[in-house]
Amino acid sequence: MPFVSIRLAGTASKQQKAEIVADVTRSLVERLGKNPAAVQIVIEEVSTENYGAGGQLIADRDAPSSNPPGDAHAEPGQ
Repeated sequence: MPFVSIRLAGTASKQQKAEIVADVTRSLVERLGKNPAAVQIVIEEVSTENYGAGGQLIADRDAPSSNPPGDAHAEPGQ
């Protein structure tokens, strides 16, 4: 019995989650010959304030920059 755990940073709509479940189930059926009734999938939504990467919270990384374009104090790439 396949068990798939998916963690998302942020949220997804109910429709998006339903489509993910359908896609992952279909993939396991097609590629591994699994019985679709046996495929179990859990989607966990992790608040971007509770998830970090590259030394900073995702919420801070994805927040709109407070520096206007062309600001001399803006970091490169922002």
